[in-house]
Amino acid sequence: MMLVESAIYFLIYRKVPQAAWFAYLQLIVDSFMITMIVFITGSFISFFAFLYLIVIICSSMFLFKKGSLIIAVVCSIQYTFLILFEFWGILPPINIDMGVTAADFGIHQILFKIGATIIACFAVAFLSSVLAEQEKRTKKELQDLEEHVKRVEKSAAIGEMAAGLAHEIKNPLASLSGSIQLLKEEIRFDPQHDKLMQIVLREADRLSRLVSDFLLFARPAIGKPVRFNLHKFLSETIELFKKDRTCRGVIEFVEPLDGNLFVEMDPGHLQQVLWNLFLNAAYSVDENGKVSISLYPVKKTHVCIEVRDNGCGMSEETLKSIFDPFFTTRPEGTGLGLSIVQRILSTYDCQLDVESRIHHGTAFTLKLKQVAPAGSEPS
Repeated sequence: MMLVESAIYFLIYRKVPQAAWFAYLQLIVDSFMITMIVFITGSFISFFAFLYLIVIICSSMFLFKKGSLIIAVVCSIQYTFLILFEFWGILPPINIDMGVTAADFGIHQILFKIGATIIACFAVAFLSSVLAEQEKRTKKELQDLEEHVKRVEKSAAIGEMAAGLAHEIKNPLASLSGSIQLLKEEIRFDPQHDKLMQIVLREADRLSRLVSDFLLFARPAIGKPVRFNLHKFLSETIELFKKDRTCRGVIEFVEPLDGNLFVEMDPGHLQQVLWNLFLNAAYSVDENGKVSISLYPVKKTHVCIEVRDNGCGMSEETLKSIFDPFFTTRPEGTGLGLSIVQRILSTYDCQLDVESRIHHGTAFTLKLKQVAPAGSEPS
């Protein structure tokens, strides 16, 4: 019978668009099958009532807390009515061992067994759902960590190749700009020639800035880590960014409950990281959009800065490429901002995670190592 049931499930599942309700249906049918087994094997004296717990554990694996509690309710109702119907003589068991039925016991014994079974169902539902949700969170953390490692390795490989190339480009650009400047000063003034030289100088300067950014991505400058109060530093950076025309008043800082959070890194590096994240968030929202910045500790070992906007959001394909060099969704962007952020953070063993949905906004979460305040370590 179980094989036939599994074959039916398989055939139906291939044509089911939503798996959640089908999982509920399958688990409820399984609970009815167990009720039949309990009924056939003696109802009140049946040993197979423990099979309900297996169905509840399976429900926690697929449907988590809400689903496992619903299945626990279904199993409890079925078992309760099965035993009460036997006690009242409405549904006598098929297999009576030595003539013993629920009617031979007192109502207190009946209620005790029903209560114990219900408590067991809900206890297993709660505990198994907690374990299932912990496993889900751990799996997501491992996936995020794996993605982070892949990004760092990819950035390192590109950086090694790009460093030499950037140097080779920067030197000829400097010579080109210097030569044009000399020509501009020495040759007779001509409006047309002067216009062309201005274009050459402007584009050479733009290329020089691009190469400088590329060098920063390839080999970030060695910083001087210092210990500082992250709340104070973040507040000052936000106030500074609010004066930038890009901000447009969209930044909102959620004051943390605990402002005594310290990190150890180069303040210039962290400011560059935050500035890039603020710019990306500000560009992604419209006039009525908001960028919310929050600061909170994680397990007393790390501290997170979350930059969340309610802008246009990003697709799954875009999310896979945002840390790649020269990938940008803005016409005027260079596509190096987040790549530089990733390279800087990798030198401090920090992590940057991103979540986004189209038309629902984006959230960047910067995870830094938390340290004790200056002077608090034991001597």
